[in-house]
Amino acid sequence: MRRSNLMPEVNAGSMADIAFLLLIFFLITAAIPKDKGITRKLPAECPPGVICEGDIFERNLLRISINSNDEIMVEDNVIQLNELKNITKQFIDNNRDESCNYCEGMKEESSSDNPQKAVISLQNDRHTSYNQFIKVQDELTKAYFELRKVYAKKVFNKLPEDLSKEELQKVKDAYPFILSEAETK
Repeated sequence: MRRSNLMPEVNAGSMADIAFLLLIFFLITAAIPKDKGITRKLPAECPPGVICEGDIFERNLLRISINSNDEIMVEDNVIQLNELKNITKQFIDNNRDESCNYCEGMKEESSSDNPQKAVISLQNDRHTSYNQFIKVQDELTKAYFELRKVYAKKVFNKLPEDLSKEELQKVKDAYPFILSEAETK
């Protein structure tokens, strides 16, 4: 006598379809974090015949550092993040040598000669958080943006977004973004 198989069979043919649908569902509904980045144009190489290595006077250098506790220090003084933009603007727009006819600075002896000579030196610790580094970069960018906005309004009577390419280049030349990122200590 033949024994019949009384156990029901499971149809596994649609299992691949179900797995595929679940995969698509989770890919669509999962929150994918967006990493923030920094848009910076890398400096061009030194043109032939031009000496790019030169001395920078100490007064033309604003030293900013971020330590391992995410504290921001400007010239070895601890400051808050919300102070950085104004300190940077005052340093860049100082006009110590009075060669800048559009600058509105205080002409302090300890700050930059003019915007073309002002260099921002940013240094961070190996344990500085990425978030704090980005926040500092954002504040520096805001400082330059505000100075450029005032210049565009004064010279061209336009906002930066309304300028032509040539006008925008003149604004950038008036306030060049010179940032030196020193090696991490």
